[in-house]
Formats: sequence, C-alpha cells, structure tokens
Amino acid sequence: MYLSTHEKYRLTLLPSNLLLPPLGEGWDGGSRAMTPLLKLTNLKISYGGIQAVKGIDLEINQGELVTLIGANGAGKTTTLKAITGLLACAEGEITYQGHSIANRPTHQLLRDGLVMVPEGRGIFTRMSILENLQMGAYARKDKAAIQTDIEKMFVLFPRLKERANQLGGTLSGGEQQMLAMARALMSQPKLLLLDEPSMGLAPLMIEKIFEVIRDISAQGTTILLVEQNAFLSLQAAHRGYVMESGFITMSGDAKQLLHDTRVRAAYLGE
Repeated sequence: MYLSTHEKYRLTLLPSNLLLPPLGEGWDGGSRAMTPLLKLTNLKISYGGIQAVKGIDLEINQGELVTLIGANGAGKTTTLKAITGLLACAEGEITYQGHSIANRPTHQLLRDGLVMVPEGRGIFTRMSILENLQMGAYARKDKAAIQTDIEKMFVLFPRLKERANQLGGTLSGGEQQMLAMARALMSQPKLLLLDEPSMGLAPLMIEKIFEVIRDISAQGTTILLVEQNAFLSLQAAHRGYVMESGFITMSGDAKQLLHDTRVRAAYLGE
C-alpha cells in the first residue's frame, strides 16, 4: 500500500507537545475566538532614519498556516526579525501566547517555542546532518525523545537519512532547506516562522518543500510563511497578508486572495 509523505509522518505519532489542536479548536462557546498565538499591533521598525515597517497589524491563531507575501524590500524579513528579537521595535506591540515579547532576547523566545528558519537557511555547514539535528534540540533535556524525533525527521525528509553523516555544506540548496526545517522542528516549535524557503531552488525542489510545509501544518504546527512565491504560498495557507512598502495592503482568506485580480496582477503576472 502506498503512503504519502504526510501519511507516513502521521504514523510516526509525534509527541503531544509537538501536536497542537486542529484549526478551529479553542473557541469559547462558539462566540469568541481564542487569543491569537501571535499578534502584531501597529508595529513599526526603523533602520537608522528609514522606517522599514510602517505600522502593521497581523495575527495568527493556533494551528493556522498564515502567509505574508510581497516583493523584495516590502518589509517581510524585517517583520520576522522583529518578532524573533533580532531587530528592535520602534513602536507598536508584539504579543505571543498572550504576553508581550517586543525586544525580548531571541534565546528566550526559542525556549518558549518561537522558532525561525531564516532566509538563506543558516545551517551549520561544517557539521553533519545528524549533528545539525542534534543542535536543533540543544535546549531540550529529554535525550530519548530527541533520538525518537530525529528518526521522525528522517521519515519526513528521507534524503536527510540517506546522507546523515554528510557535512551540511556539501548538500544541495534544496537539501540544506530541508535540513534547516528539520533542525527547527527538533526544537518542538509552537510557532514556526519560515523566511523565503523556496528562494534559489529548482522548481521540483520547490514543490517538495511546499509539500513538506503542508504536511507540517496538517500535523498542527502553527506556521507564519514569508514568501515571494505568491501562488504556492496562498495555495498552501489558510489566510494571507499582502505587504507593500512597509504596509499591509490586503488580508483575508488565502484562496480568496489567490483569485483577487489585484494580487494576480501584481504577483502572478496576469
């Protein structure tokens, strides 16, 4: 019997702290939505005298896959860096799990389950695939569970298992992206931030990366996906935001945005 990557991944029975409630759970009596897992309110970020992000609002509920699309220079990566504490906020508020995290140290956010796969992957090139995965779990103490999760990453990313002892720097761009995502998952994220995961990859590898992103989302991991590939990201996401020149100009259901004539004209060449 043939099993898809997603079905194989489900059969590995991920630990409960890696599985989050399905999208739609957490509602109070059906009348009030749960507190967003992540919420940005009037967020402004400046580089010197230049304001790169000009007062944006954005929120992600537990279990959602939300995408932030836009052209180069729109402010997408800057926004992710502010969320993860790599850039200071000039104004506004960032709340995560109901608590303010604006300007909190990055290592503290990691321990709270907020994890980013950066643009350019950022793997340890002189370490093996296995060592990279072990580094992803450096803040964990459950050694037996860490080994179990490594095996689960090898189910999700079979190419990594084939090359477990190969140095990260010798991998192809697509394999490095897989490794970066697997390493992030080893930290058991509650919110996974992905910054341009398709950048520089061949079309077939891009399709594979997005298949894995959908698999991870289907397992309940909350994801904020920053992408220039508007078509694939909106196809995969529940909701989307469009960012232009530091502003959020559109937001809503991802499938509706995908068919919006303005989005199609600006990002899909139609």
